[in-house]
Amino acid sequence: MQEAYSLSGRSSLSPAGGFATPRIPTPFWDSINEVDESFRPIHTYQVCNVMSPNQNNWLRTSWVPRDGARRVYAEIKFTLRDCNSMPGVLGTCKETFNLYYLESDRDLGASTQESQFLKIDTIAADESFTGADLGVRRLKLNTEVRGVGPLNKRGFYLAFQDIGACLAILSLRIYYKKCPTMVRNLAAFSEAVTGADSSSLVEVRGQCVRHSEERDTPKMYCSAEGEWLVPIGKCVCSAGYEERRDACVGEHAPARVGWRLGSVPAGLARQEKGPRA
Repeated sequence: MQEAYSLSGRSSLSPAGGFATPRIPTPFWDSINEVDESFRPIHTYQVCNVMSPNQNNWLRTSWVPRDGARRVYAEIKFTLRDCNSMPGVLGTCKETFNLYYLESDRDLGASTQESQFLKIDTIAADESFTGADLGVRRLKLNTEVRGVGPLNKRGFYLAFQDIGACLAILSLRIYYKKCPTMVRNLAAFSEAVTGADSSSLVEVRGQCVRHSEERDTPKMYCSAEGEWLVPIGKCVCSAGYEERRDACVGEHAPARVGWRLGSVPAGLARQEKGPRA
């Protein structure tokens, strides 16, 4: 399996998500540079409006071209604070956030609306941090991956919706999967992007390698995990060639004897005549 291409290098996050008309005028996400527990610099987007009800704070990516992928994956690294570790937030503090996406054929700039986005999932933390963890810079980092698709338009946006958590997004990596180039049964299969959903199998026809020909049409299927499955058919080496390491090479011809039929080498002829009397 190949995680073929990371799309996040072309994607940046923007507080407020670029929404022209947020539903309510809540404080937006803060862009903060800090250091982790190993004192390495990190850039985060943070929100922590846990004392006010009905939070609706959005953080949106820039427009991401899908590069032919029908399904992409979003890997999110984040930290989230334990509501029980903060006084006076019972009923308003949340420990989840929502992930959304929106497809479009072009960059829509700031004209996107909340109602256009489709929900992918509600995301919770496996580990949440407390005030004591903050004192020793213990991040308790969470990593979650979600599939996004099927995708049909030229690109898309992702967006995070905060509903009242004390949350920091440390990184977002967007990528897709593909099956790598392979030679099987003397047929070459070019790399293939996986299908639109988690059960898709993409049929790929192989091309016979040089000096070979089809016995049965060679095919394989690229799975959603980027693995080749179910090889069908094959190629065989053409006459005068033999298979060696996924290739067909010419057979070694026997060494030619340089005698004409009925002739005898001169040395042997002298021996046959024997010594002169």
